[in-house]
Amino acid sequence: MARLRVAVLISGRGSNLQALIDACADPAFPAEIRLVISNEPGAEGLARADRARIPTVVIAHKQLPDRASFDAAMDRALANAGAELICLAGFMRMLGDAFVERWRDRMINIHPSLLPAFKGLNTHERVIAAGVRFTGCTVHFVRPAMDEGPIVVQSAVAVLPGDDAARLAERVLSQEHKIYPLALRLIAEGRVSVTDERAHIADAIGPALTALTNPTG
Repeated sequence: MARLRVAVLISGRGSNLQALIDACADPAFPAEIRLVISNEPGAEGLARADRARIPTVVIAHKQLPDRASFDAAMDRALANAGAELICLAGFMRMLGDAFVERWRDRMINIHPSLLPAFKGLNTHERVIAAGVRFTGCTVHFVRPAMDEGPIVVQSAVAVLPGDDAARLAERVLSQEHKIYPLALRLIAEGRVSVTDERAHIADAIGPALTALTNPTG
């Protein structure tokens, strides 16, 4: 069976990119990364892709006149790579509505909270300030509105006494590195469908899925 052709979009250090690279390094994994795109020329994640011998493209949004030009350049790069699915991995640039709709149900993102709670930036600081007992991370299909879309996989993380944003972020990130490859596997295996803005996973009952929904300290 052919592996799903994936492009990963980054803006920074690329730790979730590395988790996807590591998963895709297994020949039995049902997806392969064909391209890494960064909107920031100095993104550390580009070096990760280079080490894995994955082609990279830099599309610096600051050098383009508007969002439409940026999205058009992205479309060209993705088409040239034959990408079938986009994974946003720390991509800190809003995409135009038309671009998002072209890739509807073919673009996923990972966010460091249990969506729909705590959308947006400064997530961990806001979690601690709110005094909630659990937070986590979410892989979801992308929609035009920020941090919205059908949820594929989530993992819960306990907020511990004395946590600051850095300590909490580290534990959440460790779960991100687990659930992003899992979500990609489920999609690549053809087990995820979207109906009425809800993601449904075929044969979803099993230890591989339920283990990642258990609260983690």
